[in-house]
Amino acid sequence: MDDIDSELRESRVGPESGDSQMPVILSFVVDWANIVTLLGLCSGVLGIFFALEQNYPAAIIAMLWAVIFDWYDGVVARAMPGRSEAYKSIGAHMDSLVDLVTSAVGPAILLLSISDFSAWAYPGALAIIMAGVLRLAYFDVFGVDSNGTYAGITIDNSPIVVSMVFFLESFLSHNAFVATLYVAIVVMAFLHVAPFRTRKVGRIWYYVFTVYAVMATGGYSYILWTQ
Repeated sequence: MDDIDSELRESRVGPESGDSQMPVILSFVVDWANIVTLLGLCSGVLGIFFALEQNYPAAIIAMLWAVIFDWYDGVVARAMPGRSEAYKSIGAHMDSLVDLVTSAVGPAILLLSISDFSAWAYPGALAIIMAGVLRLAYFDVFGVDSNGTYAGITIDNSPIVVSMVFFLESFLSHNAFVATLYVAIVVMAFLHVAPFRTRKVGRIWYYVFTVYAVMATGGYSYILWTQ
């Protein structure tokens, strides 16, 4: 199996194929858009760390900022007209991989952690991760159609919904809250791979979400302060 995988990798034709001077991997870090993407990864992994530590307000703050970095790396990329095709391609692949970590694995770990890693939470965690893998692979191949729509809803909506659900934690019993979070994550998993089409959001929503993220950061920071 390893031999087959190796042959497949060697047979791939990249943007620099045929050139004996292949680019150095770390050279793609010297790119503002890719730096923003990696900052999103840092924030997403920090959110996972806080979730494992059961510091949920801090985890939510980190996940929200991971989404902000995810939204704005495209804005930065579009502001760089001289960016090469190689950087664009690597950046697009990085974006999908980072999305999987921050918007699928992150909420999954959060669900597992708040349920004290109960076995019953595993199907919900698996559902959001599998939906993320399927959706991101599908989008990488088919992308946005000529009408400006794509299948289902984007994976970065999950951390946003999870952050909203967490505001209910103080008003529900622990079991009721965990069940609510579980249902929300499973519903989001379905919506990510649902057969309906969604129109690509306009620039205004970048600002709306940014305002929400800043306000939510303030709210969860207050919760941290008063704990």
